[in-house]
Amino acid sequence: MDRNGIIGLILIAAIVITYGIINAPSKEEIEKAKAKKEAELKEKEKQEAHTSDIFNITNDTLPTDSSAHSVTDTLLKPIENDSVQNALLLSKHGVFSGVANGKEEIISLENEKISFQISTKGARITTVMLKEYQTYYKEPLVLFDKDSSFFNFNFFTTDNKDIHTAELFFEPSTTQNIRVSGEKDSAVLVLKLPSNQPEKYIEFVYTLKGNSYMVDFDVRMVGMNDVVSPRTDLCYLNWWIKSPNQEKTIENQQNTTTIYFKYKEEVADYINEMKDEKNPLEASTKWVAFKQQFFSAVIISDTHFDKADAFIETKKLSASKYVKQLTASLSLPYQHKEDDVLGMQFYFGPNHYQTLSSYHLGLEKLIPLGWGILGWVNKYLVIPVFNFLDSFNLNYGIIILLLTIFIKLLLSPITYRNFVSSAKMKVLKPEIAELNEKHKSEPLKKQQAVMELYKRAGVNPFAGCIPVLLQMPILIALFRFFPASIELRQQGFLWADDLSTYDSVLELPFSIPFYGEHVSLFTILMAISIFFYSKATGQIDTTSKDPMAVQMRIMMYIMPFMMLFFFNNYSAGLSYYYLVANLITIGQTWAIRKWVINEAAIHKQIQENKKKPVKKSQFQQRLEDMAKQRSLGKKK
Repeated sequence: MDRNGIIGLILIAAIVITYGIINAPSKEEIEKAKAKKEAELKEKEKQEAHTSDIFNITNDTLPTDSSAHSVTDTLLKPIENDSVQNALLLSKHGVFSGVANGKEEIISLENEKISFQISTKGARITTVMLKEYQTYYKEPLVLFDKDSSFFNFNFFTTDNKDIHTAELFFEPSTTQNIRVSGEKDSAVLVLKLPSNQPEKYIEFVYTLKGNSYMVDFDVRMVGMNDVVSPRTDLCYLNWWIKSPNQEKTIENQQNTTTIYFKYKEEVADYINEMKDEKNPLEASTKWVAFKQQFFSAVIISDTHFDKADAFIETKKLSASKYVKQLTASLSLPYQHKEDDVLGMQFYFGPNHYQTLSSYHLGLEKLIPLGWGILGWVNKYLVIPVFNFLDSFNLNYGIIILLLTIFIKLLLSPITYRNFVSSAKMKVLKPEIAELNEKHKSEPLKKQQAVMELYKRAGVNPFAGCIPVLLQMPILIALFRFFPASIELRQQGFLWADDLSTYDSVLELPFSIPFYGEHVSLFTILMAISIFFYSKATGQIDTTSKDPMAVQMRIMMYIMPFMMLFFFNNYSAGLSYYYLVANLITIGQTWAIRKWVINEAAIHKQIQENKKKPVKKSQFQQRLEDMAKQRSLGKKK
């Protein structure tokens, strides 16, 4: 070849390379192509069986014409079709056209806790089963299966091919099912995606250890640095599952199923469970969790997922078989190295506080224990005591009883002060009634006279409120703890078959608005206990004609009725706790009044306090000043 020919070939090669770079897709084009491709994938799967039938000619489909010409034409058609198909596959899949067709095989990996299946088509986890748990209907607990999930790894090549691993067939290192046991035992399954060039391939590497809910997942990009488009430094991962209906009530599952995520430098956040939302990931993300009521499927990056083109989405489903569809579209940084590893992990397991916190990834935030002080109470008080009692292998109904007694003993000093304050107010009630009658036409003088009585008697009218306020964080914390506690799931007590959900003693042939189609006995007993609790603790003045007292008496009857509607569909364990707590408080009230508090001695002490010189506290002075200002304002 002469000099001009060589120069011509070089120029042609330069033009081809330059054309490929200039026309490589932009990030916007990549995202559009990716969305279009994902919509086509499912349709392609439906057509594969039909396509296979077209290209597999059996004896039954051969023509009955015995002429050599007819038979020859018939036999040549598959060859022609194969050539056309190969050309189409090369145009679509580029260097991976050779693995666009194949036979799908399923390989099982399992340990003591989980069992999952991997398909050679797409090298994806198709099914995950938790071996230690069952659904409410006593069936194997499957987090997702092949028909209710999708997983795809996607990137663009230098020749503008849009590669989707979900369409391609991998070569497994073994087709034998794998089982490991013991914390020191582990197994590795490698699924290789070869290209038309032997030195360039992708490997999906799954590593399972014994007695663990974690699965290591690495994507090895070997020799792919000059295959992946230089216009982007990202690969893409799309994963969605349809969360199955596996508990007693689908409503509770819908209200607790959502997507949690954790940005690399921040605490975990989540999509509101009550809404269908599609949210972009606005920072580098450490993990994304498909959180169900009691179980989660989590994908965790060894480094981080990039925020570019990344989003999460929840969608409520109307079919009774599934609760919600949870979707995560993630971007993985790719460094264009000769041998690059995109390291990740999966967590498939229960929302159990100790288990999740043991990984030190902030996964314990998947359990909604409450914010601020509520979370602290659950984390540092309720959970340690609950776990200590659980170590004795007691029935969970007994554990809740003992936990309630412990908390009541812990709060007993506060409870005592509350009763003392109530007793003082009760002793002063006749004198307060006299002052009300004496100054009934002069509200300011009446208020000043009552405050003066409190000062002389040494009584703080707000002393009874402080103990109640101090108890509120514990009460609310337990309100969050019991419905979220997987320990109560499918644990029976008395007539309740599952303390994590409602107990039903009667199924109604109709539905009552805001109440439901069943009757919860624990809720009824709890509501009755609230009524007697209000009467026993003296919180309601049953004799006063004061408008406020009258309203409080009305609330004493309305509140238990409201609780029937509010708690009927709630955790039986929570209703049982409030029932026990109210009964213990009623017993405490009776015992303290009978053996501890002497109302005669309190009355004597108050009379002695009246004789002492009174020094106004700053708080009392402010109350009087506020009362005077209100009075002056009314006169103006």
